[in-house]
Amino acid sequence: MADFYKYHGLGNDYLIIDPQKLNFPLPMNANNITLLCNRNLGIGSDGVLYGPIIKNGEIHFQIFNPDGSEAEKSGNGIRIFAQYIWDMNYVDTKQIILETKGGRVVVDRLDKEKNLIKVNMGRFSFLSDDIPVLGKTREVINEKIHIEDRDFYINCLTIGNPHCVIICKDISPEFTKKYGALIETHDIFPNRTNVQFVKILDKNNIAIQIWERGAGYTLASGSSSVAAACVSHQQGLVERSVFVNMPGGTAQINIDGDYAFLTATVARVMFGEFIDDFKKQLLRT
Repeated sequence: MADFYKYHGLGNDYLIIDPQKLNFPLPMNANNITLLCNRNLGIGSDGVLYGPIIKNGEIHFQIFNPDGSEAEKSGNGIRIFAQYIWDMNYVDTKQIILETKGGRVVVDRLDKEKNLIKVNMGRFSFLSDDIPVLGKTREVINEKIHIEDRDFYINCLTIGNPHCVIICKDISPEFTKKYGALIETHDIFPNRTNVQFVKILDKNNIAIQIWERGAGYTLASGSSSVAAACVSHQQGLVERSVFVNMPGGTAQINIDGDYAFLTATVARVMFGEFIDDFKKQLLRT
């Protein structure tokens, strides 16, 4: 029994709060999630995974951003939660199905020793109504928007959560931090958006920098790597199998029609208990 578990996927770290193991009722509200994710006042993470929640024999879980908002889908979060489900012996099959706010996902364990996991991230769509992006119904490809002091050509899609992909000659953390938040909250995105800046390396490799909705600058993101690969392929810049290089590590994306598959590793970090003083803070909010 533990109050929390911590894992990471390519440096994108999550806390897992398992309601089956908690020894006190923890309200999963925005204040508590923000406190848990705070790297100075709490444990520190890029988000919280809450589950498993068993409904009609199905395994559900929730994905929370550090600002307390709930995400529809996260490629790293899905892989991490699947690894946790296997680690805790909730299931013993090599393939499991998980239910997220963004829909059902199928997860396969490819290598138990390496914690290598493949996720069917589902169908992707460039259609503005699906993402959503405001304006007339259209595929959002190479549209110009003005942000502060420059123009960007954006490509938007959903894979269960919204993304805005921008292909650049050069990318950097500084550039991503400067413009990521401005694009995330642009008026054209009613639900905000995740942002990826992409540099094409060759036909099978791209590099990306990530600004994650509700989290900010992150070292890696599974859904962002899928979005970046899908846009790069749609524009004829890469093949259907793409390695996405992020500051935290590399993921492989395979595109089959309008479906995308994510393969990468997961690492365990720690588990522990909240001391009484911290519990009191959590129960006050």
